[in-house]
Amino acid sequence: MDKQAILSRMTQIDDQIGELYKELGGLKEQIVQMLEENTRLVLENEALREQLDQLKSGDQPDPAPVETRGEGHDNLARLYHEGFHICNVHYGNMRGNGDCLFCLSFLNKTSQEEK
Repeated sequence: MDKQAILSRMTQIDDQIGELYKELGGLKEQIVQMLEENTRLVLENEALREQLDQLKSGDQPDPAPVETRGEGHDNLARLYHEGFHICNVHYGNMRGNGDCLFCLSFLNKTSQEEK
């Protein structure tokens, strides 16, 4: 191969890597959205099960809505949405662009533990 062909092939490979990187970023965003939706649905499901259990047992539901998450979880979620890491890997550091799957996994885990 001559030098021009090598340079052309390198440029093609670089372009392909760039496209794959963009696709990977898009997939990461979709995963983050799915994790957030999953967390929301888990919390909603817990609240609905509690209401169903109350109805089955004949108890009257509380007039005030029951908060399924604790104050600690809310504080961590607020910190995360303000741009800080809450995972044990980078706790307290500013997040760069995008979401952190470790943090989102931690938020999901803490919401499930508070059952």
